[in-house]
Amino acid sequence: MIGARGGVAVTTLVGLAALRRGLIGTEGLTTSLSPFADLSMPTFASMVASGHEIRRLSLFAEAQRLAREFRVPHPEVVEACRDELEEIDRRIRPGTALGVGARIAALAAPDVPADPSPRAAIDRVQADLAAFVAAEGLEHLIVVNVASTEPTDTPEGVPATWPELKPRLEQAGAGFLPASTLYAIAALEAGHSYINFTPSLGSAPEAVDDLARRQATRHMGCDGKTGETLLKSVLAPMFARRHLPVMSWVGHNIFGNLDGKVLDDPANKQAKVRSKDHLLGTILGYRPQTHVSIEYIESLGDWKTAWDHVHFRGFLGVPMTLQFTWQGCDSVLAAPLVLDLVRLTEAARRRGCIGRMPFLASFFKSPYGVSEQAFDRQFEMLLRWVAGATQQDGSSVSRCRPC
Repeated sequence: MIGARGGVAVTTLVGLAALRRGLIGTEGLTTSLSPFADLSMPTFASMVASGHEIRRLSLFAEAQRLAREFRVPHPEVVEACRDELEEIDRRIRPGTALGVGARIAALAAPDVPADPSPRAAIDRVQADLAAFVAAEGLEHLIVVNVASTEPTDTPEGVPATWPELKPRLEQAGAGFLPASTLYAIAALEAGHSYINFTPSLGSAPEAVDDLARRQATRHMGCDGKTGETLLKSVLAPMFARRHLPVMSWVGHNIFGNLDGKVLDDPANKQAKVRSKDHLLGTILGYRPQTHVSIEYIESLGDWKTAWDHVHFRGFLGVPMTLQFTWQGCDSVLAAPLVLDLVRLTEAARRRGCIGRMPFLASFFKSPYGVSEQAFDRQFEMLLRWVAGATQQDGSSVSRCRPC
């Protein structure tokens, strides 16, 4: 996990340990639903966790802080999982601060290595990944990016193919790729899988997808769809299918965790706003007036509130309004999706999938290579893939194709 001691990672790891111990149920886990019962996926007991982090923290102490300040996870569950959390903590290695932007770089501990080039950062991370695989005897390594959102500026001059990009990584001090993409390259070049749960660039460049295909591995992203945008992807098709023109849709989001603090920087916020705002036009077939705001309110902690105001027009031209409020614990909404994505990525490996995994679109605000944004149709893509995977003869191997 990239950002291994952040709120989403900590909640995911506590949840994984608690699931292994039978301390909690499977609420929130899509892969626990009946259509997935026959899919060949890893059990929670078979998963081993590690990660990279640029901050100097204790995983267990951070879980205790979340329980104390935000009331989740429950203190009893955290305490019961202490040994496992401390074991994971010993495996976490220093990440890279190369290309993360000023706001995130300011969080880095003094002992985080100053990587002189993208290639140096990639080589160091790959050595850590190889050591983890060897020490734990892993069959498949999946790198999941749950770190804070990087600045939105898309690098210029990034080649379209891996052979063109690879030599550029040697350039000392080159900052043309963000850390999320360096982690993606480190994973994919070594034959591992990569999931970008953030709005950061990650594995989006065509050259990185080219790398994944050349290495016969897989990746997907970006930006986990957990709250307000999930509701948009469910409600917007209703307006479209009832021919109720949406004139404007305003969404106001407030929360106070570390991700909110990072997003308080305009450079970082722009990437998140863009990811949350783009899907309405795709679903409706036209662009209503929209506005998305994200504000850091420290006192709210991990409890995120989204208030949406939808102004639409009905029969006889009568204007009407829908308003809703969504309040949830940000990390608790995200954590089960991370576990789902890990299980489904391993299922995809067992099926022989290579490159992007479009059947995972329902988990993301901006799914790579998928234009469909309506949640129900995205979920049907996943169910069709699952049906194909469960019916497939075990001796055959097929590449993932666009759903």
